[in-house]
Amino acid sequence: MGTTSALPGFNAPSVGFEQPFAMLEACHERVQRTLTLLQRLRAHVQEHGADVPAQQAARDVLRYFDIAAPLHHEDEELHVFPLLLAQGSPDVAALVRRLQDDHACMAADWADARKALQALVDGDLKGFSDADGAAFDQFTARYDRHIADEETVAYPSAQALLAAPALQAMGNEMAARRKAPPPARQ
Repeated sequence: MGTTSALPGFNAPSVGFEQPFAMLEACHERVQRTLTLLQRLRAHVQEHGADVPAQQAARDVLRYFDIAAPLHHEDEELHVFPLLLAQGSPDVAALVRRLQDDHACMAADWADARKALQALVDGDLKGFSDADGAAFDQFTARYDRHIADEETVAYPSAQALLAAPALQAMGNEMAARRKAPPPARQ
């Protein structure tokens, strides 16, 4: 089992902050790849135990969901959800309230799921329990539904409400929070 860098197609095409919704969708691709890595890790540990490749894969999953995913959720909480709550249709606003709730639930789901991964990294776990598997499954299922709702409803609805200057400001702020260079002006 390799690390995430060894996964075929793991590196998504480069998307810049000048296209903030494309950046958000690229984050979703990375979420899905990392969730796939988590499933591969489960199978690997069942077959080979908590060996060095398993520990590295667990580190990769931990790193993504500890660092990148919270920034992604913050992007949505700052730039997508308030706009849709203020200007979206009642159905879209109701969906956004559920997506906000999902963020809180995903943080709790992650806290449960990460315990076994951290124990594996620390050498304190030789295999995943049924409870660990259930925590991984719940985390994955919530993310799958959440991503589908954002990409099919929330993002298109928000994009329809934002003019070019607002999109540029959104991209600038996303880049600044990551200490990345600001996007080029279009």
